[in-house]
Amino acid sequence: MVYDGELFSIGQRIKWWRERRGLSQRMLGDLIGRSENWVYKIENDRMPLDRLPILIALSKQLRCSLEDLTGGYVSGIVTAGTEHEHVPLIRQALSLPASLLPQRIGSVTSDDFESSVTDAWKVYETQADDRYRDVGERLPTLLRQGHAALRDASPEQEGTVLRQLISLYGLHQIWLRRVGEPTLARIAADRGLSLADNAGDPALLAAAAWNLACVLTSAGDVEDSYELARQTIAQCRPHDDSNAEHWSAYGALHLQGAVAAVRATKGPRAWDLYNGAQQAVDRVGSDLNHWHTCFGPTNFAMHEVHLKAEEGDTSEALRAADHVLVNEEVPLERRTRYLIEVMNLNRIQRDDYATVHILGKLLKQSPEEIVFSPLVREAVADLLKREKPMWRDDLRAVAKHIGLAA
Repeated sequence: MVYDGELFSIGQRIKWWRERRGLSQRMLGDLIGRSENWVYKIENDRMPLDRLPILIALSKQLRCSLEDLTGGYVSGIVTAGTEHEHVPLIRQALSLPASLLPQRIGSVTSDDFESSVTDAWKVYETQADDRYRDVGERLPTLLRQGHAALRDASPEQEGTVLRQLISLYGLHQIWLRRVGEPTLARIAADRGLSLADNAGDPALLAAAAWNLACVLTSAGDVEDSYELARQTIAQCRPHDDSNAEHWSAYGALHLQGAVAAVRATKGPRAWDLYNGAQQAVDRVGSDLNHWHTCFGPTNFAMHEVHLKAEEGDTSEALRAADHVLVNEEVPLERRTRYLIEVMNLNRIQRDDYATVHILGKLLKQSPEEIVFSPLVREAVADLLKREKPMWRDDLRAVAKHIGLAA
């Protein structure tokens, strides 16, 4: 598909297929649960579109293949016809009742289970290569061991095991979302929320609700995500003497609710939630990673960039990004997603040099992650059409790595 001698962007392709079907922007938005304004911004490349469930929903409503819709940019990530090699065993484990999971598993101590979950999270958040394979291989066994540890736990140990099991379901949901399995991610997050709800601990409930809100937002169920965040915030407010873990989960829930709200075109409510997280930032004080929320001053600042980008205000988003210093305390996965967003903002502004510079940083920082990113692939394909001598070699190194150049 060619447009004025150039390949379509994803936004232009959506417009082309929409007009071919005779749909207005409002009609298409209604079909996928988005607003007319959202469709306008996507079609005019004013907002990033890198969520696989939304791309799949668009391809179904526009009656075209995912490859046609994205021009081949969606490559190396899981689509409806393929799945990650470790998904079948994870699906099998999540399909079993909790009472059956510990069968044929020997005694598992609370300490051993906590150590295993901590190590799996460390691999996911810090390992630059093969982390999806490494973590995916561990998840089914860890889930069985977690329920065995809960089965064997003494009353004094039960709370510790429960916390780690909820954390493990959180690792399931983020891994499954990243490899394109939103339904399984929803199951894992629901399991974690159910455990937290039965525990009667507001900090656990806030953390588990944050996990589910992430899944709902990623899947495009933004109204449900917003309501979950809003109602859980009201129920789980920390006290003055609450610990940093509770404040972190509470603050992260504000930020996730803000993202859901802005995507649901509830701009003022989004900024209310964002500003509401400031108290939790002040309480936490520094960049921590309780409940793997990455909550702290840096992630708070990153969300300002994200909200302005979601509103389509690219210039203001980049101005906000100028004041964000991303340090090594922020997990690799979060740093990478943020850099991809800033890269895409520069691409939208047609600042090619800055875009290539950030692509080079991404290649060094997280070579596996960028292969899975539609935004990276679209940016590289776009830049290859107008490469300049000053940055051609840097661009081609990234293109070769992600399979867009020999």
